[in-house]
Amino acid sequence: MNNETAQNQSRPQPTKSATVSRMLGRNLGATLPEIMAATSWQPHSCRAFLSGLRKRGVTLLRESRKDGETSYRIGR
Repeated sequence: MNNETAQNQSRPQPTKSATVSRMLGRNLGATLPEIMAATSWQPHSCRAFLSGLRKRGVTLLRESRKDGETSYRIGR
């Protein structure tokens, strides 16, 4: 095993939940299709994740983008 392979194996991959949370933290937030593309989740799973965040007390803002898409982002 070479050094590069050992480094890749020791570095954990971000979880899908962490990926979505990072996307929701962006200024533009994330749309349902963007979340689906990043995680390979079905729409109902994406909505369930968002609902779970709300249940844990995270403030989620739902906004309309200029193109008409609905985006979600974590409120500050």
